[in-house]
Amino acid sequence: MEALRHLKLDIQNTTVAIQGFGNVGSHTARIMLECGARVIAVSDEKGGIHNSSGLDIPELLKRYKTRDQSLRDTKLGDWLSNDELLQLDCTVLIPAALSEQITERNAAKLRCRILAEGANGPTTLEADRILQDQGVFIIPDILANSGGVIVSYFEWVQDVQRFSWKAYDIQERLQDILTSAFHRTLQLSVSKKISMRMAALMSGIDKVAQAHFYRGLYP
Repeated sequence: MEALRHLKLDIQNTTVAIQGFGNVGSHTARIMLECGARVIAVSDEKGGIHNSSGLDIPELLKRYKTRDQSLRDTKLGDWLSNDELLQLDCTVLIPAALSEQITERNAAKLRCRILAEGANGPTTLEADRILQDQGVFIIPDILANSGGVIVSYFEWVQDVQRFSWKAYDIQERLQDILTSAFHRTLQLSVSKKISMRMAALMSGIDKVAQAHFYRGLYP
């Protein structure tokens, strides 16, 4: 949502394509729908389905999670391959499956405005350069898919300190951290005239270095 606000894009006119419909992809589809975006395509390892008017995500989740079938078998959209999904004309493309899905071979064919990396390393270095030249706004994996690690930290904190947070408390804490991280990364990217990926890496290294400086190597 913060990237859309930064680029002054209306959520109501936002279209989303998601490669991967596991834990990351399926929940992302649900959340994007709840926020007002139109999810036009999703896929699994066998391929995906597409509907330019928007997929029925609640029905898709119901069918896909309770039956031993592929997304294609749900018949809720037109079938397409994973390669075709990556090349769809959409506002936000979310590769949430495998690494190295976007390479120098297909990067120039992408037609998204925002690339949000839900998977680890879905974009190669060569592809990253091509996308930057095309003006694609990239939310790198180290930032975009860090929610799971953050919530794991929350679990550890609750265990160590005998806390018991409500689900909405965790959601609020997570949103605060991710929103702050996004704007910190964006500010560094703009001020240093570097990519969001480089800014995210620099920001992360800086936080670790500061922690070691103030706490010592073995706190």
